[in-house]
Amino acid sequence: MLERFTKSAREVVEGAAGRAERAGAVTEEHLLLALLDLEGTRAAFALAALGVHRRREALEGALDEIRRRGGISRAEAEALAGLGIDVAEIVARVEDAHGRGALATGRTPRRRWSAGRQPFTREAKAVLERSLRAALARGDRHIGDEHILLALAAGPGVVADVLTEYGASQADVERVLGNGGEGRARTG
Repeated sequence: MLERFTKSAREVVEGAAGRAERAGAVTEEHLLLALLDLEGTRAAFALAALGVHRRREALEGALDEIRRRGGISRAEAEALAGLGIDVAEIVARVEDAHGRGALATGRTPRRRWSAGRQPFTREAKAVLERSLRAALARGDRHIGDEHILLALAAGPGVVADVLTEYGASQADVERVLGNGGEGRARTG
């Protein structure tokens, strides 16, 4: 599959792996943050057109807050509140007892030595598989950074929830990218 990746898609994977060094494994979050680092690509165009780049700090803060809550998104916290469960109160009590970030998700696979390469979480691997499906569905012979963005937005998961919250739902991303030809920047 990696032979089909464009230069920009490889940059996303390499950037995510670089970000994951301290975490121990590449996650969906790392893929999104690596996408946000790109300039002049189709995904960068889409993220800028949707206003995500302007709100990058807020988006990163939202991801940090979700991680702090043990992976529970804002929508999930609101649904639990409807059942009378106050996630903020639970997080506060756990952090009072065990310190800030005690619930932070750090789902990393068991560490195997792999010649300097970071392992990918199951969710990150699923994103890359969905990016192949997105490319095939669009009739593309390559997997570009735009396909990784489409795969992230297609969810399921926290990253898709945050993208939707910041105006980059799957439908929004598809609209901005068009059907393969509209709004093209370099595919690298």
